[in-house]
Amino acid sequence: MMIHFIGRRLTALIGLLLAVSVLVFLVLRLGENDPAMAYLRLSGIPPTDQALDTARQALGLDRPLAVQYMNWLWRAIHLDFGNSYVTGTPVLERILYYLPNTLYLAGVSLLLTIGLSLPLGIGAALYRDRWPDHLVRALAFVGVSTPNFWLGFLLVYLFSVKLGWLPAMGMGGPAHVIMPALTLALMSLCINARLIRGSMLEQMNSRSVLYARVRGIRERWIVGRHILKNSMIPVVTAIGMHIGELLGGAVVAEILFAWPGVGRYAVFSIYNRDFPVMQCFILMMTVIFVICNLLVDILYAWLDPRIRFEGGVMS
Repeated sequence: MMIHFIGRRLTALIGLLLAVSVLVFLVLRLGENDPAMAYLRLSGIPPTDQALDTARQALGLDRPLAVQYMNWLWRAIHLDFGNSYVTGTPVLERILYYLPNTLYLAGVSLLLTIGLSLPLGIGAALYRDRWPDHLVRALAFVGVSTPNFWLGFLLVYLFSVKLGWLPAMGMGGPAHVIMPALTLALMSLCINARLIRGSMLEQMNSRSVLYARVRGIRERWIVGRHILKNSMIPVVTAIGMHIGELLGGAVVAEILFAWPGVGRYAVFSIYNRDFPVMQCFILMMTVIFVICNLLVDILYAWLDPRIRFEGGVMS
């Protein structure tokens, strides 16, 4: 049954990727910016009528849109996204060069999100309506309300300008990743802490916990095996969403802290109207996001034995 579910999810994800590829292709082709004009400008060639016609023929822009899309999709399936208009190098080669840096930053941010939100959320639930709970809820409110770019400026001002403890920008040792990762993780961390608190409070009032206490089971076992484990099911789903948020939000942190990641590279490609890079970046982020969601769905079904898959729907 699980194999059938994974097969259905993969089929749906393939359809989603095709739909995203169509949207990406059309948005960049039907916009006000002419790819041929951008290509000539970045190549330093005067955009005469003859040069534009030659560039459109070389880039395949003189063909019908449907033919252009099919040719681009066929090359994309074979991991050929063309060459950058700026550097002339293969797009995928540059994306893969910067991608590990972004994954490293997002990975550290995810570890901070999970590692800090768990004790905060559990402590707030276990000490409900007492000072630890009030403190966590206040911190979560402030964290959710704080824009990450403003937090980044505050961290730079405090720990780099005033105290001189941490480097303000660039990528190097572990000290370089602390402020970008915290800037990126704070909002997800606060959301996760509140979700853990709410989920644990809901489980504390469930019948299974009541029956466990009536049978005389130790409170430590009740919290660990009944409350905490069952509370993690919605949290796992939220973590899957946080992965997408961290990858998308990494763009702001990379720009602010001059972190050499794929998000910063993509922003520069947008400034330069480097269409091949933009297409590859959006499609790659979509692939990563849907794969993470697939893994979360599988883990969700594994954690909760009550879940059954009937007719392609979880019930």
